[in-house]
Amino acid sequence: MAWFFVFFFISGFCSVLYELIWLRLAMAQFGVTTALVSIVLSTFMAGLGAGSWAAGRLVRRHGEQIKFPPLRLYALTELVIGVSALVVPLELVWGHRLLEAAASHTAVSSAAYYLASGACLAVTIVPWCACMGATIPVAMFAIRSDARYEARRSFSFLYLSNVLGAVLGSFGPLFLVEFYGFHGTLRIGALLNALIAVSAFAVTLKPQMRAATAPSEEAVAPTVGVDRSRSILVLLFTTGLVTMGMELIWIRLYTPYIGPLVYSFATILVAYLAATFAGSQLYRFWSRSHAHENRLMWISLALLSVLPLLTADIRVPLYIVLRVFLGVMPVSGVIGFLTPMLVDRWSAGDPDRAGRAYAVNVVGCIIGPLLSGFLLLPLMSERQAMLIFALPWFAVAFVPRREATATAGGRALQNVAAAVMLAAAVATFILTEDYERQYPIHKVLRDSTATVIAKGAGWERRLLVNGQGMTQLTPITKMMAHLPLASLDHQPRSALVICFGMGTTFRSVVSWGISATAVELVPSIPKLFDYYHPDAAEVLASPFAHVVIDDGRRYLERTPAQYDAIIIDPPPPIQTAGSSLLYSRDFYAVAKERLAPGGILQQWVAHGDDETQASVARALKESFPYIRVSRSVEGWGWHYLASERPIPVRTADELVARMPATAVADMMEWGPGKTPAEQFELILSKPVALDELIALSPSTPALQDDRPINEYFLLRTPFDEIMDMDDRRERASRRPK
Repeated sequence: MAWFFVFFFISGFCSVLYELIWLRLAMAQFGVTTALVSIVLSTFMAGLGAGSWAAGRLVRRHGEQIKFPPLRLYALTELVIGVSALVVPLELVWGHRLLEAAASHTAVSSAAYYLASGACLAVTIVPWCACMGATIPVAMFAIRSDARYEARRSFSFLYLSNVLGAVLGSFGPLFLVEFYGFHGTLRIGALLNALIAVSAFAVTLKPQMRAATAPSEEAVAPTVGVDRSRSILVLLFTTGLVTMGMELIWIRLYTPYIGPLVYSFATILVAYLAATFAGSQLYRFWSRSHAHENRLMWISLALLSVLPLLTADIRVPLYIVLRVFLGVMPVSGVIGFLTPMLVDRWSAGDPDRAGRAYAVNVVGCIIGPLLSGFLLLPLMSERQAMLIFALPWFAVAFVPRREATATAGGRALQNVAAAVMLAAAVATFILTEDYERQYPIHKVLRDSTATVIAKGAGWERRLLVNGQGMTQLTPITKMMAHLPLASLDHQPRSALVICFGMGTTFRSVVSWGISATAVELVPSIPKLFDYYHPDAAEVLASPFAHVVIDDGRRYLERTPAQYDAIIIDPPPPIQTAGSSLLYSRDFYAVAKERLAPGGILQQWVAHGDDETQASVARALKESFPYIRVSRSVEGWGWHYLASERPIPVRTADELVARMPATAVADMMEWGPGKTPAEQFELILSKPVALDELIALSPSTPALQDDRPINEYFLLRTPFDEIMDMDDRRERASRRPK
């Protein structure tokens, strides 16, 4: 059985590697939207479930016809999975081009686009993921075909090793991407799958394996003595539904503390998978001498499910990583114990029954995130949504169940323990507070994408998305519009703003009396426009104003319009997961297609390490022949102006002369310059040479979709800086606002 453990450990690593990278590649091709992410994850899980169910069914129907060692069938499956690492990126590109061609001939609504992209993703991902889902039933069949192996608990054995590999897969690929990029990391995954295939085939060449060319009748016959209670399938569905539904809530709960980084999401995934592995390992030991679990284990899930509300409470002084681990691991560990137990109990080593049981669990895993992301979180707080997912475990307490070995006193003690657990769960829900309660003045909106908080009054007003500060009232955001528009070699007619934020930049563009379009990913953000600007309703009522809820890059690819200025202000921090898609050389290639002749692209770049600054500067240099860089009016961050034509060199007075009076008034609303010319002079007096920024890290390549240097930085960052980063974030999370 040692071989099977190694095979499934590596296979688990590769599966998570593919899931993470395919998701990111799909985002680059089809858009960074919650709907798109849900589609990718749903199709991935649907493929796993379909493959598990189909493989178990095929083994039962045709297993006796196999005249070679069944392990070779497993080897073939792993080889096909390895091929997927090379083929899926190509299929995603082909699907993108197909949709792009269709959109260029006909008007495509957002609903139609998601339907079409969902179909493309399903055709691309489901067949390969079905092979991944098929590996457990096929391997169980190989185990049952060999009399040397204990088959009754084979599912939990394979599940255990697979989850352990997934733990490594949840963070190992992050380091590989930093060195080799997405495609290079996929090739490593393909090599590992090929290694599994070759090794599995080599194992079948051993004399004892060659003798097992035909499965015995026992190996293909229905298993005798299995638990056929339908309640097991209900529980498997519920564990999948609740666990994956809560995972989405965990991200919302902990992002204010751990940040929106790829490493932050990996922290939650590691906590979940590591605890699942520990629970599965504990079940393996427990099942050697026990047959039935105590019902208190199920009831404990009611308390453990709401435990993250306590560790995510701002009033509880915990280090940021401990917040995640203490909140996520207890419930994940119990689920990790119960899930393989249920499948073993239902299947007793039968691949067909295991395949069906696992498929039922996967169906719950598909529905959970959809229910959480599109129904619960847009309608209620994270606390209320978490309570909804805890309710099934409250219900378990009221389902009569007689413990076969329990005495009357023992049952009474269990009832007391159950009551204490339920009371503790209710108390945890009542006594904990949502993150936004720390702000005396605030307004909260929720949607399927994010929890958006507008807080403060006067100059202290801030915008937070999932607890992360996005922007503030600053003249920098005004100059993002006025600087490029005044620098054009012709009078502007239209401008596009990517990322709405507080709406300041969009408002400044409208003040020019030209067509102004703003694209925002989070639907709730534009609804808070009037929190920051009293004239928001008047601005939106302007015939020049247009607000689009979409991914900025996807909008550029779909729109036929051309703009005199494209103004980009990606969400902070610069390391934010997915943000590289608005800094990359590939993005600039798309943006150039949407710039009118002589148009200017304004790219705002805030703080970042030397490698990030150099990679962004190089990406712009390789994309545009004419570039200017200046510090902001407040002395931090860089305004990049990039164009296909020479950008006229103008004095501050000449720039002001090109502006309409309404735009001048808007620019001077917050200063800091005392005159319009002085306002521009604050920027013109701080030029930065592009090559000077590239020289910060001359060996760093241009930022590309395949090499998101800004997002993957851990290996190049000194340990003390990482700790300082975590300490700053922890102090910020505790600081009174």
